[in-house]
Amino acid sequence: MSKKILLTILMLFSSANGADSLFISLEKDNAIAIVNAEEGALVKTVAVGQRPRGLALSKNQNLLYVAVSNDNCIQILDLDSLTIIGELPSGDDPETFALHPNGRWMYVSNEEDSQVTVLDVLSKEVVTIIPVGVEPEGIAVSPNGQWAVSTTETSNMVHWIDTATQAVKASTLVDSRPRAAAFSADSQTLFVSSEIGGSLLRLKVSNQQIDATLKFKVAGVDKALIQPVGVVVHPYKNELYVALGPANRVAVVDSETMMVKKYLLVGQRVWNLALSSDLSQLYTTNGLSNDISVIDLTTMTVTKSIRVGHYPWGVAVKHD
Repeated sequence: MSKKILLTILMLFSSANGADSLFISLEKDNAIAIVNAEEGALVKTVAVGQRPRGLALSKNQNLLYVAVSNDNCIQILDLDSLTIIGELPSGDDPETFALHPNGRWMYVSNEEDSQVTVLDVLSKEVVTIIPVGVEPEGIAVSPNGQWAVSTTETSNMVHWIDTATQAVKASTLVDSRPRAAAFSADSQTLFVSSEIGGSLLRLKVSNQQIDATLKFKVAGVDKALIQPVGVVVHPYKNELYVALGPANRVAVVDSETMMVKKYLLVGQRVWNLALSSDLSQLYTTNGLSNDISVIDLTTMTVTKSIRVGHYPWGVAVKHD
C-alpha cells in the first residue's frame, strides 16, 4: 500500500471518529493546559509539579507522563480523572524523555548528571543508568525499537544506545548544541537540530554518520536568533518540521533534498511541535507569547493562535 493511500485512510478515519485533545506543559504555571483542537479553545488547566516540560502519552493513551524538572520525577496524570496517580524515579532534573514502542521502557535525559535514566513504567523502577556526554538534552527512540539516542549539548554529540543491551554503542560528533532528535518512520534516518549551529543534520542509522546538513537562513532575521529546537517528521511524506526558537518561525523541510520549502511565522520563542492525529495540522508551543499556533499543512498557513498559559513548552496529542 502506498504512502498516499495510507495517509488518505488515516485522515478519513480520524475525521470520522472525533477530534484531538492537546496537552500543553506550562513551565511557569506548573500546570498542563488541555485544548480542544477542533474548537480551538482552552478547556481546562490541571495543576502538576514544578516546571513541567517533556510530555508523552502512554501506549493506550489513558495516561500522560509529565517531566517535572524541579521535582526530579516523571508524574503520571490519569486522563479520565485528570489527577496525578503516581510518579516515576527519573533522576535529577528530567526535561525530555521518550517511550520505547513496547510501551514499557522510558529513556530520560538527566542534564546535570550527564546520564540517561532508563525506567520501567509498569514496575515504576529504574532499569539502568547510562553515562553519556555533558548536558544530555534530546531523546528519541526508533520506531522499530532498536535504538535510543541522546543528544548532549556541551559535548556536541549524538549517543546511540542499543536497546537490547541498554548501552551506548556509538557516538557521533554533530553541530553546536544539539537539541532535538527525531527518527524517520522506517527507522533508517535520524534528524538532529543544532541550536547554536543554526542547522538540521540528517544521519544514516546504518553507520551513524552525517548524511546531509541544512543551514537555516530567514530573510530579515538575525542569524543569532535562528535557533533550531523541536523537530517532527511526517510519517508518510518526505517532509519534516523544525521549530526555530526566537526566530519565531517553523521551517517546513523536504527530507530528501534537505531544502526549506517554506518558513511559517508563528508565536514568540517556538519550542516544540506535534502533528494532529489525521496529519492535516501541526501544533506549536510558543514560550514567550504564551500561546500555541495551529498550522494547516494543506495550505501551509497558520490558521489559529490559542492562548494557553505562561511559558508553554511541550505538547502531546490524543485522538478522542
